Amino acid sequence: MNWKSVIRAVCSVIFVIVTLFLLQKLLVPKYASDVVEGNLIAEYYGEEKDHDVIFIGDCEVYENFSPKVLWEEYGINSYIRGSAQQLIWQSYYLLEDTLRYEKPEVVIFNVLALKFDTPQKEAYNRMSLEGMEWSLSKVKAILASMTEEEHFLDYVFPILRYHSRWSELGEEDVSYMFHREPVSHNGYYMRVDVKPAENVPEGRILSNYQFGENALTYLDKMTALCRENGIRLVLVKAPSLYPWWYEEWEEQVEAYAEEHELLYLNFLELTEETGLDFSQDTYDGGLHLNLSGAEKITRYLGGVLREECALADRRGEADLSRAWAEKISAYEQEIARQQENAKRQEMAEEEETTE
Repeated sequence: MNWKSVIRAVCSVIFVIVTLFLLQKLLVPKYASDVVEGNLIAEYYGEEKDHDVIFIGDCEVYENFSPKVLWEEYGINSYIRGSAQQLIWQSYYLLEDTLRYEKPEVVIFNVLALKFDTPQKEAYNRMSLEGMEWSLSKVKAILASMTEEEHFLDYVFPILRYHSRWSELGEEDVSYMFHREPVSHNGYYMRVDVKPAENVPEGRILSNYQFGENALTYLDKMTALCRENGIRLVLVKAPSLYPWWYEEWEEQVEAYAEEHELLYLNFLELTEETGLDFSQDTYDGGLHLNLSGAEKITRYLGGVLREECALADRRGEADLSRAWAEKISAYEQEIARQQENAKRQEMAEEEETTE
């Protein structure tokens, strides 16, 4: 046997594998300065897994609830496993994935995703699924989510999907090949700017208001999974004014919650109790809440969780309190950074106006 030839062959194989690995790291989207929501799912894995409450769902959870408030005012340790247009089967498999690491006392699911019964868009799929660590749950989530144009191997080897990104590469693709700074605060995506809700469009008439069989099947699976693990499932509807939430949908969720003895909170009906002001508490005209709005409804939610779910106040735990002190510091620094950026932009616009 010619050992030199064997060694050269092995080295060649290793070189090809390492090269492809580095190319893949370079070519996959970094979601650093644009569409940062694509980083949300992956950030969970760097956290200590000792949460009392886990949120799952779409932008109506990760933009509308603040875990910092739950901790600071109630001593509840929580995390949001949210992503853009997170479909209910993705939420289910993310919950399944979460239970590999920890068993929260409460899981909170936002019900807007019930409107979708079939796979939607690849771009949203990838923002929800690529950040998941590999497991059977991720495999099942991919298979349940793929559109007709997608291929499973493109998720296994993302370079197959992103090989044509050469023309789009920028400095951040190199800077963030192996490390990306957090974009969320325990899964919460913060916005401090204000754009009042004005002229919110009415919902269009639908031909069928019934939630689909597939969506309801996964809601049943989520309910059963929580029961099997002794977890309290709470359903919520965030107070987003659009997309429109139909009365027919509300009736179905209320009936489901009653039948399965689940707590359901529709924050669209709790604006007075929460103190929401849609002239001040939204940053995009009513689709999502800004910081002040998110803190208001989270404060209300914390009171309900304390009363209905008997969650303990953990602020006396030294290690957890130290961890949260760092998180709160980062949270406040982000507020200051966004406010400073807003002032600079306002000054620049004023200068343009006066010229």
